[in-house]
Amino acid sequence: QMQLVESGGGLVQAGGSLRLSCAASGPTFSNYAMNWFRQAPGKERDFVAAISWGGGSTYYADSVKGRFTISRDNTENTVYLQMNSLKPEDTAVYYCSAQRIYRSKNYDYWGQGTQVTVSS
Repeated sequence: QMQLVESGGGLVQAGGSLRLSCAASGPTFSNYAMNWFRQAPGKERDFVAAISWGGGSTYYADSVKGRFTISRDNTENTVYLQMNSLKPEDTAVYYCSAQRIYRSKNYDYWGQGTQVTVSS
């Protein structure tokens, strides 16, 4: 079982930045593609960003392109989400997930989430 623990959430003003981290333990981290999702109150969980096993490929939801950057450090078993130019509509609980097959619809492990609140 892979354990995923998110951190770095908090309260920030619109236009500000936050950097989320997701630390993994258990199975070999570099064998998994990693993703970030988010869920706003009363809404479904939405995809935000993904990164391939080695970090050479990434893709993003249109709503965050140009503002968010996903990265990973396989020596630290950690995936990051740098969030810039934050908007109130970015307010959500942010989750990381791990998957064996990059860009598939199957996600093997999930973290517990970290709250991000953007004030206007």
